[in-house]
Amino acid sequence: MFWNSVVFKLWYTIILFFSVVLFILTILLLEFFQTFHLNSAEEQLTKLADKVAVVMETYEDYRMALSTAWEIVDASSARFVIIASKDQYWYSPNPANIESLPIKLFFENEHLSKVINEQEKVVIEGYFPSENDTTETNNEVIIVGVPLSMQPNKNGGVFLYQSLDVVQNTMEQVKRIIYISAGIAIVLTTVFAFFLSTRINAPLRKMKEAATNAAKGKFNTNIPIVTRDEIGELASAFNQMAKEIRTNIEALNQEKEQLSGILSSMADGVITFDRTGQILQTNPPAERFLQAWYYEQGMHDLNLINIPSEIKKLFQKVVSLEKEQLAEVSMQGRTWVVVMTPLYSRSYVRGAVAVLRDMTEERRMDKLREDFIANVSHELRTPIALLQGYSEAIVDNVAGSEEENRELGKIIYEESLRMGRLVNELLDLARMETGNIQLMLNEVEIMAFSERVTRKFQAMAKEQGISLTLQLGEDNKIYMRIDSDRIEQVLTNLIDNAIRHTNEGGKVVVRVEAVSTGIKYEIEDSGSGIPEEDLPFVFERFYKADKARTRGRSGTGLGLAIAKNIVESHGGQIYVHSIINKGTTFSFFLPFHT
Repeated sequence: MFWNSVVFKLWYTIILFFSVVLFILTILLLEFFQTFHLNSAEEQLTKLADKVAVVMETYEDYRMALSTAWEIVDASSARFVIIASKDQYWYSPNPANIESLPIKLFFENEHLSKVINEQEKVVIEGYFPSENDTTETNNEVIIVGVPLSMQPNKNGGVFLYQSLDVVQNTMEQVKRIIYISAGIAIVLTTVFAFFLSTRINAPLRKMKEAATNAAKGKFNTNIPIVTRDEIGELASAFNQMAKEIRTNIEALNQEKEQLSGILSSMADGVITFDRTGQILQTNPPAERFLQAWYYEQGMHDLNLINIPSEIKKLFQKVVSLEKEQLAEVSMQGRTWVVVMTPLYSRSYVRGAVAVLRDMTEERRMDKLREDFIANVSHELRTPIALLQGYSEAIVDNVAGSEEENRELGKIIYEESLRMGRLVNELLDLARMETGNIQLMLNEVEIMAFSERVTRKFQAMAKEQGISLTLQLGEDNKIYMRIDSDRIEQVLTNLIDNAIRHTNEGGKVVVRVEAVSTGIKYEIEDSGSGIPEEDLPFVFERFYKADKARTRGRSGTGLGLAIAKNIVESHGGQIYVHSIINKGTTFSFFLPFHT
């Protein structure tokens, strides 16, 4: 709005100030002019009255004296009355058309009568009745009385009176001049105010626009500096402030991006909380932790600001004790270690930051190490015990015949072979896991290679009453570079497992198919299947889904782990799918580019 602008306020202030000054000046000028004119009129009339009185007292001829008196007064706009006695008086001519005052006024008026009775000079102003009317005239009159002694023992006076219309007319002209001057001054003041607006308000408007842009986050607006006064200095200070803000914001953004990049690239989860426990910031690992908790709690809205009860209790403990706290949280089969530290704002705790480390893999590796040691110990304990027992039997000559000795030696030999296989497989697996496996790559015709490997198990399958079939793709002439011995080891392990875990009357199918990027193998059986909870661990070392089922004919538990490493060393992948009591399918893929 215009009346809220600086221009209006400046103009209004100047007009108000000028009006007050002009009002006071007008009153003083009017008072001065009125006093000045009254004093001038009084002084002039007194001098004229004195001259007339001197003339009347000097001349013996009344007619000559009156004639001289008329000539003295004729130049002025006054009229006078010469009173020699109560019965003898003369009025001057009336050139200014001033109404005649009644003669009795001069004898009856309290002030005017002093001229005649007490021989005093008198000057009075007021409204007096005219000679022909008893009411007061509309014009104010000034009367000057001077004592007169024309006859011995008889006192009189000379009275000059003049209308104050002249003074009033002069005052009206003065007022008119003042009003015209005031109007001109207001116009000039308005022009001056709007001129100042271009010098003051225009830079202020630009600063307002720049401040509005700054409030919206736009700090690139620079205010032009057109003057070197306070406004120019203010504009310069504003530009410097905007520059500093831009620099600080860029620095903050860089730090924010750097912090965000650090948080995003961290393997550990990070969650920051405010004083009330509300989540302020998270990184991707922490979000995965919260999503796992939401899923476990059956919550589908991931925007809910909620945290697990263990984390909430840990936060309350950190805030109350103002010390770092540690806890371990498990959910969805995974384990996290949470370290929470208080965040300070000067002298009080303003929140906390929690670092979550996923310890699932470490826990799993610890368990694998423990299981590995236990399984190796278990696998070695039996053959060592058998070797020790049967060796003692031979040493002590427990066997009664040569045939029994040969039987004991055969058992010792088989157990030593078993120990050798275990050691060799452990060494192979260790080399594969450390990346030291040496692949002997050569061109192999895949379909013929697959037929040869499958044919080795036909007798074994027929002996157990199991149907073993090979299904080949349409293209029977496919060559690719592989380590044939290692891939044969994979197929042998998978087909052997399929036959061993399939009951009599079941079937095992080996499928070989060429796809656009490589070769896909599937070994499907109709056996008892693998429990769902065991599927994620079938490729682990020494893992056996059903130890009771394989008692007496079980392997070392390393075959699938070795197969997985061989396939992956060829750049491929291996999978397993199984339904309990319906069968299992192992599949692996070998790419052409290996």
